[in-house]
Amino acid sequence: MLVRHRDDVEVVSYSGDAQGVEMRPLITEREGAPRFAMRVFTLAPGGYTPYHAHEWEHEVYILEGCGTVRGKDGERALRPGDSVFLAPHDEHQFRAGTKGLQFICCVPHH
Repeated sequence: MLVRHRDDVEVVSYSGDAQGVEMRPLITEREGAPRFAMRVFTLAPGGYTPYHAHEWEHEVYILEGCGTVRGKDGERALRPGDSVFLAPHDEHQFRAGTKGLQFICCVPHH
């Protein structure tokens, strides 16, 4: 069994097509998870991830703040308690509102 606090996990910062994004890989293959990784993303106010797509699915759960998720069919508002499923190859981008945005993202190992 592994139990640890998010603050004990090293932050991975993003640059390039992202702004104000930090990611903490909470549980990964390194910790012995055989199939999925669980990560926490924190977007600063006005921050955003790149507009991109992957060959794998994403499951996302909004913890704090508000913002939007953008896809090829437009944008959807996000608030705490919302969940997002992104199928393989779905184009997407997360954007934080004025108070920032924090979410859990689970992805299969790839």
